[in-house]
Amino acid sequence: MTETLPEPQQQLVEATPGRVRSVISRGRMVDLAIMVLFVLAAFWVMSNLWRNLESGYLVNAGRDQSMWEWFFADTAHALSQFRTPLYSDLLNYPLGVNLMANTAMFGISMPLAPLTLLFGPTPTYAIGLTLGLAGTAIAWYWTFSRHVLTGVSVRVKCAAAIGGGFCGFAPAMISHANGHPNFVAFFVIPFIFMQVIRVSRGTNVVRDGVVLGLLMAWQIFLGEEPLLIFTMSAMVFGAVYALSDLPRARAAIKRSLPGLAVGAIVSILITAIPLHSQFFGPASYDGVGHGQAGADFGAFTTLPTESMGGDKTGAEYRMNPTEENSYFGWPIVILIFFATVWLWKMKLTRAAGAVIVVMGVLSLGSELVYKGDHTGITLPWKFLAHLPLFESVLESRFAMGAIPAIGLLLTLGTYRALVELRNPRGGNSRGPGLILPGAWLAVLALAVVVLIPTRIDTVERPDTPKFITSGSWENYVSDGSLVSVPVSSGEEARAMRWQIDADFGFPIAGGYFVGPHSITRGGIYGAEFRPTSSLLVKTNETGQIPVVDATTRADALTDLRFWRADVLVLPKASNDNALRQTVNALVGFDATSVDDVWVWDVRDLVSGKTTNK
Repeated sequence: MTETLPEPQQQLVEATPGRVRSVISRGRMVDLAIMVLFVLAAFWVMSNLWRNLESGYLVNAGRDQSMWEWFFADTAHALSQFRTPLYSDLLNYPLGVNLMANTAMFGISMPLAPLTLLFGPTPTYAIGLTLGLAGTAIAWYWTFSRHVLTGVSVRVKCAAAIGGGFCGFAPAMISHANGHPNFVAFFVIPFIFMQVIRVSRGTNVVRDGVVLGLLMAWQIFLGEEPLLIFTMSAMVFGAVYALSDLPRARAAIKRSLPGLAVGAIVSILITAIPLHSQFFGPASYDGVGHGQAGADFGAFTTLPTESMGGDKTGAEYRMNPTEENSYFGWPIVILIFFATVWLWKMKLTRAAGAVIVVMGVLSLGSELVYKGDHTGITLPWKFLAHLPLFESVLESRFAMGAIPAIGLLLTLGTYRALVELRNPRGGNSRGPGLILPGAWLAVLALAVVVLIPTRIDTVERPDTPKFITSGSWENYVSDGSLVSVPVSSGEEARAMRWQIDADFGFPIAGGYFVGPHSITRGGIYGAEFRPTSSLLVKTNETGQIPVVDATTRADALTDLRFWRADVLVLPKASNDNALRQTVNALVGFDATSVDDVWVWDVRDLVSGKTTNK
């Protein structure tokens, strides 16, 4: 990928060696300034969380922050205990959880394990999100400024900064920064793309292949779903780019094969055991069904809700606050069309345009929906949705595969506009030659302003009960599990934090994760509901005490024995009466007040020494 727009270089050609060194040094300072700006921007977006690492919780994270923090904490705990981090029975006891199949992000959680052990998982979580935003912007800036444009001029740096900044802080990235570090940490992706190009030159097969394999393995440990999406983007880009010169493309493919083989071997050697655990190990599952999750076509021109120009009215097109995957906004859509027409003669432009169209169409799902109206028009995703690997992908996320292509168009368009403003065609500094670059920069400025992300909001998370932090739980847990009331699930994940704060001193029943359904082996969120967990969830939702008969009590005893429960714990609250009376009836005795919780010691009941009547 060597095609570039022309960069006036006379000042370098004619300059003295000292002048050349000065220009290069100035270019490096600009590089550093841009990278620092990206880091500061990422900290700005995540600043509310950084201000309160003790008890801050991202308001739109749902249970995801609890889940990710648990993953990071369990990985660190596993390494400190010299046990495998690929599987843990501390959650969803006694069945356990397959961590590799839950995107535990070992590419971040393992290197940062010492920090997690020292300061807890919330700083690690904050670093993952902040590093993801800044690192992705920096990586794409580096790619655009070194491999797309040439030269060290400020024009090159500014244009690449616009493209890289969009890739790192695109609306979808900000949306996922509410809780999904695996869909924010894309800083390895551009280097994989560039390494594939390097491999295609065939100059150093072993070295380039090994580097490619290491990068691929790292990305697998950061997120496999993003790797699939961006690999599809790269394939579309490469195919369209190759059509412009098929003989050259065939030669490049032929030169690539040995290096790609080396890369595949290296990657497989590193990831073989984890991937085997993911697909065939304990608590593995066969895909996750999400139903219809395509983007609404109207979302593409809608400004994101978490931006200076957005508002909450646009929320109607999203699945949830973390999935504004196609909210590019109308200024960006205008710039995409503008750049495609203006720079159509460039192979890079045509390839980028193809990526935007293909990934955009895939993101719409199986049926075209426009502003909530189902049109009945069948789309290509219908034929991919049930294929292996694809069945677990939320189709609206394919729109994120267009982000680098949009960033590329923004880079090329901005660079051309800056060049033509300084050197207008025909030498007329006030003539028609300034209309197109001026229009580009005007729309670009508008896009930058309206898409400036707002800070992600946080709330105070509930305190961990003193019963846990004081160590009182040790008097009630022998070799079984702690069961929270209601049982920990996708809707109630606070017990996962209790476990972290108790240094994983006890396993818990249930939890929030992805695991297999006992019959279909399809992936489901959280543990399968058992009669008792379902009853307690309903009681919590309605506030009504249910009728508890002999069958209900028998089911409860069966469930407690399944969970190998030692103790049930309900935090005291003004509205806890229904849950407390229900559990009293289920186990046959009243709760004990300990510190700030209600406790039911069920060890004798589970072992058969007493009965619930």
